[in-house]
Amino acid sequence: MTEAKYDVVVALNYYAPYVSGVTEAARVTAEGLAAGGWRVLVVAGHHDPSTPRRETINGVDVIRTRVVARIGKGIISPSFVGTVAKWGKQARLVHLHAPMLEAGLIALRLRHVPVVITYQCDVTLPDGLFNRFQAWALDRSHSIAMRRARAVAVTSDDYADASRLSSVMSGRTVELPAPSLLRSGGSPAYRDGDGLHVGFLGRIVEEKGLEYLVEGFRSLGPDARLVIGGDFSKIAGGSVVERVRAAIDGDPRVRLLGFVPDEAVPDFYASLDVFALPSINSLEAFGIVQIEAMMLGVPCLVTDLPGVRVPVQRTGFGRVVPTRDAPAIATALQEMATADFDRERGARESRELYAAEHVIAAHAALFEQIAPALPAIS
Repeated sequence: MTEAKYDVVVALNYYAPYVSGVTEAARVTAEGLAAGGWRVLVVAGHHDPSTPRRETINGVDVIRTRVVARIGKGIISPSFVGTVAKWGKQARLVHLHAPMLEAGLIALRLRHVPVVITYQCDVTLPDGLFNRFQAWALDRSHSIAMRRARAVAVTSDDYADASRLSSVMSGRTVELPAPSLLRSGGSPAYRDGDGLHVGFLGRIVEEKGLEYLVEGFRSLGPDARLVIGGDFSKIAGGSVVERVRAAIDGDPRVRLLGFVPDEAVPDFYASLDVFALPSINSLEAFGIVQIEAMMLGVPCLVTDLPGVRVPVQRTGFGRVVPTRDAPAIATALQEMATADFDRERGARESRELYAAEHVIAAHAALFEQIAPALPAIS
């Protein structure tokens, strides 16, 4: 039996430099494994023509397959499945990141290769016949992959229990939160005065519910500030920035920053008193950004969604409010402005639960258990 070329082949539709919760979870895990000596290959769609078809990023080999069309947030890349299968057959294990329409077909092509699927979230689309078909096709593909997989990794059991595919996952799940980076060392470069500073960081898309955050914030006093960071120019499926701008309605206390570069993220968190994640549907299942804020001692306001609510519930470091409820957001922000949070304890507990090094080690242990390395041949 010959040695595998790679320890892990990772497959997902979008990869760096695209930024989303799914891509960041995949990137940080892949790079963490590579730093620990694992041989890692990522196969993704070539969604950005300005990037190379092949390159190595922080020790991770990356192959991008040609994209011929896009449907909403999805991409069509005819060579994607075959490329994953080709390299997957030369690996100890294949790690699929879903949502991904091709997940089921890839799993079927890799009958003799151990597969782990990380299931990030159910896909929720606006009502309509074609969208219902897309959701059905995704659920069907994910179900096939889950039944074939050796393990289904979920960011929380809370989300898995609420998923449309909970019955398929039952008895197969492993709770593995998304790895979160410690963004320490920042300075409060985004502060403007001494009032309460509330912040959001993420893609400016519908599922984030930003208009409800803006509406709730605007009931606060004149010294309060809301800082919204995140891309709205290169978003798969489109942005809702105009809806957010309409909600802001020229309020000078609200700043819409656009994309915040990675090197400025520590400054962003260092400028906040409260982080807000006002998500409204199942496309949000965890929220790496809330963990990054909490690990730096910033309490979080989150909505009562499966998975999203778990970090605040486990640590007590923040408040949970109903979805799509601007008055509840306003009340919670007013309360958090004067609440006596133990920020040191909140940061410590958040790091113990979610820091990247712990989560990457848990991935490595799971992969080693499922697909042990072959002994060296002398």
